[in-house]
Amino acid sequence: MNEIKKILAVVDPTSADQPAVSRAAWLAKHSNAELELLVCYYNEYLSGDRLFDSPSLEKARDEVIRNHEKHLETLAEPLRADGIVVKTTALWDHPLFEGIVRRAIESGSDLVVKDTHHHSAVTRALLTNTDWNLIRTCPMPLWLVKPQEFAETPVFVAAIDPMHQNDKPAALDDEILHVAKGIAGKVSGEVHAFHAYDPRIAVATATANAYIPVSLPFDEIEQQMHEDHAKRFKEITEFHKIADDNAHLVAGLTHEELPLIAENLNADVVIMGAVARNRWKRLFIGATAERTLEDLPCDLLIIKPDWFQTPVGLDNHEAA
Repeated sequence: MNEIKKILAVVDPTSADQPAVSRAAWLAKHSNAELELLVCYYNEYLSGDRLFDSPSLEKARDEVIRNHEKHLETLAEPLRADGIVVKTTALWDHPLFEGIVRRAIESGSDLVVKDTHHHSAVTRALLTNTDWNLIRTCPMPLWLVKPQEFAETPVFVAAIDPMHQNDKPAALDDEILHVAKGIAGKVSGEVHAFHAYDPRIAVATATANAYIPVSLPFDEIEQQMHEDHAKRFKEITEFHKIADDNAHLVAGLTHEELPLIAENLNADVVIMGAVARNRWKRLFIGATAERTLEDLPCDLLIIKPDWFQTPVGLDNHEAA
């Protein structure tokens, strides 16, 4: 993502609070980007199909969409008054995540912003099925917003994997840091880099390769693993000019350590990479992500590699 010129913000028509709109407007203002507010709506009772559709159902659908358009305009007016160029779009499509992806591609959006559901009993965002499907299929960066205010100097934590333990391409780490620095530069933010490694992997590998009873130097094995990770981590953080004080290499499990470092740093956004092999297999920011994302105490920005192609078809599924 070289430049943010168009931002697509997903509006929840069932909620009075619109944290995604607020966050997208804030970023659009700082980036001098165009903002599009989107409602993607579907109701199976109004959908009809080729055999049972009727003029009355079609009229009802049109009326619902017009009402959403009016609501979007009420959201857009104060943003326009603040100097932001705002477009509004209400469309009939489903499933929701596919409709969002289709509109993002059609509009040429550089970034998709959507809110997450917040659970008041714990400091975490509960990602919906739509969120997870967007993580898996949205080809452009996806910003998932929690309902909280940003600090005056926002903190961005770039979670990278320089040893590619999760089979991520090396270029993705560079893109994560590039995006983090780019956005932070526009909003006067601060960038931190994070990487966690599990020393038990080295010990387990050494143990598995020991075919005869021997006394293995576990301390030395763990130290060697730390040095390998530290060397590669330092190489990439120095290349991207991340200060040593802002580079966090941790021995531990990512899904445990990343929420902790985000909380300790009062992070506003965690930026992670995602790779999806195909539409049938799980996304593989890994098992790591499944246990990490919902425990983060802040926003989440997901980055895809350049070669990623969405499995979502571009045809609207009006009556599917």
